[in-house]
Amino acid sequence: MGHGHAHGPHHHHHHGHDHGHETTAPLPAAFDTSVPDEALNPEQKSRRTLLRRAGLLGAGLAAGTVLSTGAGAAPAHAAPAAGNGRRGKGFLWLAGDHHIHTQYSSDGKYRVVDQVRQGAKHGMDWLVITDHGSATHAKIGVEKVNPDIKEARAAYEDTLVFQGLEWNIPAAEHGTVFVHPGPGEVAVLKQFENDYDGSVKGASDSTPANEALAVAGLNFLAEQVRRRKVGDALMLANHPARRGVDSPHEIRAWRDATGTNPQIAVGFEGAPGHQAAGLPKPLGMGRARGIYDNNPSANSFPGYPLESYRTWGGFDWMTATVGGLWDSLLAEGRPWWITANSDSHQVYADTAARGTDGDFATDGRYSDPVYAGQIDLTQGDYWPGQYSRTHVGADGFSYAAVMDGIRAGRIWVDHGQLISGLDVRVSGGSRWATLGGALHVKKGTRVTLTADVALAGGPNWAGFVPRLARVDVIQGDVTGPVADKDTFTAPTAKVVRSYDVDKTAGTVRVTFDLGRVDRPLYVRLRGTDGNRSAVGTMGAEVDPAGPALDVVGDADPWRDLWFYSNPVWVLPS
Repeated sequence: MGHGHAHGPHHHHHHGHDHGHETTAPLPAAFDTSVPDEALNPEQKSRRTLLRRAGLLGAGLAAGTVLSTGAGAAPAHAAPAAGNGRRGKGFLWLAGDHHIHTQYSSDGKYRVVDQVRQGAKHGMDWLVITDHGSATHAKIGVEKVNPDIKEARAAYEDTLVFQGLEWNIPAAEHGTVFVHPGPGEVAVLKQFENDYDGSVKGASDSTPANEALAVAGLNFLAEQVRRRKVGDALMLANHPARRGVDSPHEIRAWRDATGTNPQIAVGFEGAPGHQAAGLPKPLGMGRARGIYDNNPSANSFPGYPLESYRTWGGFDWMTATVGGLWDSLLAEGRPWWITANSDSHQVYADTAARGTDGDFATDGRYSDPVYAGQIDLTQGDYWPGQYSRTHVGADGFSYAAVMDGIRAGRIWVDHGQLISGLDVRVSGGSRWATLGGALHVKKGTRVTLTADVALAGGPNWAGFVPRLARVDVIQGDVTGPVADKDTFTAPTAKVVRSYDVDKTAGTVRVTFDLGRVDRPLYVRLRGTDGNRSAVGTMGAEVDPAGPALDVVGDADPWRDLWFYSNPVWVLPS
């Protein structure tokens, strides 16, 4: 990867006194436009450059969508020399996983260092340790896991290891919450969990009061960043459609919390973990991919159809449905990103068993794993990076760069190492934008999407070289805010072009002409190995060959591989 040696937890500012008594909390220097560029240290300066590039600085910062003055949108870039097509300084694409459990989770088993060692072996550049929020974790687990995380950071210098937790979102599902490493990481996460965890607070039911508590939790995190208690904080919703309890209006409320200053809730898992769970018996668990085998409950959103409780080609229904919930957010111009993770608790075909000494409730952890003397085929997880990967375009190898890349939406995800790289550029009128960004052009400007897809560079962890069969371009109009916050359809989104791939190695270039653009729109990409497909739920006009509904008890994840990218907006004026 050519990483330098500036590893370890870097801090962006001095952790001075508690500024809680101040009437207006100060912003981190990089965000604070009243601090001139020349007053910043090199790290703050590079962070400000990235924020500017992502359109997250300046007048648009408080706005919630790309339609307002550029929030989440990229200002014009000076294009490179014509015909050259490469940017002077490319992003560093760092693969990672923000959803990982250890012996500090009541249903976990492994040491932190086990997960980090495996993640490093499977090509992960960054990892987030996310043990379950619970009374025990809130009381002792947050502190106890921290020395283990620090030891793993020291032992695996080429892997960035964040401390986070899996938040029981009040009134909703789970979410990853994580912070920039630093002296305040434990205190902030501990206070957050004690005050805002749905399980700890008995606030799991879908009530307006509990929904408000979730938003208050996000506001608390933003306040900790503004007070410089932590360098940064992010929330990503996990397995959002699994139980039907993440209603569309809640997702919108999370996105809109904190005003975008700084934005905390930025996306959800496009594909859940537990991908081995669908392997048929007797060689597997024989359950559903993602363990998505639930049915509606009293707390579920009544508008969701029954098929939303299952995965489609291993992806969550909210992401897999062209013209569905994710597209409805993008059609509003809301920056909202997708990820893909392992949710690793107990790994398929592993030989370790949970340690039996001690007591979880008293110790806040299980004792270290022991050798079981047999292979366990009844588990549904992979190691971080073994199957699912989230690729983030970062401007350097640092914790801040990964968090900034996630917030900016420079993310694409894949299963089974289907492809090895993706470089997307939407250009027009001597400007360009990449994943998560927005291209601002004059109305009527001709716009082109160019995607360089690096095909699989070798065998994946199942031992074969995956083959990309097709790339789809999905496009939708940006129609503005919805009147009904429980909207989960986007009528204009559809597959506008598909490209069959006839190469098996090297790089494929996909070029799509959007024509002369006269209205705001977005484009996103999807690709498949072509093994399983079906007409999308919105019909063949919208998605003629999308992912198929996964069969419960018979869904081998290695025979159904997809990649998805985040969107790029085109905003003519």
